[in-house]
Amino acid sequence: MTAMTLVDSWTMTRRGLAHWARQPVQVVVGLVFPVMMLLMFAYFLGGGMTVPGGGDYKHYLVPGMLALTMAFGLEATMLAITQDLNKGVIDRFRSLPMASSAVLIGRSVLDMLQSALSVLLLIGVGLAMGWRWHGGIGDALFAVGLLLWLRFAMLWIGIYLGLLAGRPELVQAVQILVWPIGFLSNVFAAPESMPAWIGSIAAWNPMSATATAVRDLFGSPGGHGASWAAEHAGLLAVCWPLALLVVFFPLAVGRYRGLSR
Repeated sequence: MTAMTLVDSWTMTRRGLAHWARQPVQVVVGLVFPVMMLLMFAYFLGGGMTVPGGGDYKHYLVPGMLALTMAFGLEATMLAITQDLNKGVIDRFRSLPMASSAVLIGRSVLDMLQSALSVLLLIGVGLAMGWRWHGGIGDALFAVGLLLWLRFAMLWIGIYLGLLAGRPELVQAVQILVWPIGFLSNVFAAPESMPAWIGSIAAWNPMSATATAVRDLFGSPGGHGASWAAEHAGLLAVCWPLALLVVFFPLAVGRYRGLSR
């Protein structure tokens, strides 16, 4: 990466940070919504939930919500891309004497910053609820790294889908698909408690791999299961995002380069 690309990418990141300063409500809503989800499931529905092997449901839920928040972040990425496309912002940037990759790099850096804030906020709320991690600081940092690794893969899916959709209205169509996929995981309930075929799908969900690996690193209950996917969750938590990146990173870059054709 050349010095020009770094400078231009930082300029695009600063542009996004300036938008945060001018429109803080949008940022706050993006940070608060996962917290509301966590509180709702913990206190409204958690009383009727059981944890594999026993334990407090809040300790099972917090790592799962962390993984779910990283996956749901692709909606915000897609919305930002489609808004810039509709306003002609990306076309104007592409006409300027700047590195063509700076727009996408700046977008990814900005989204990763927001995701890191979301992780810290959810961990803080979890601690206030009584959740604790029982491993060392190294395990905790590795868990956070796996969460951000999942988010990095998901944001490139969001970039590609945003470039493909072209209009903010089509984000709603993606939301219709994202939510069922998010719930079809072990974020809220163990796959063993589901019908066999649904449980198998949930066990192999990329979010399930990250959630299970993070539970194991944090020492939270429900980190182990009977399936191969659960027993090798750490490996899958690394490989699933890598596989998604291999597919969607070149698709996003190719779609971006083809905008002017």
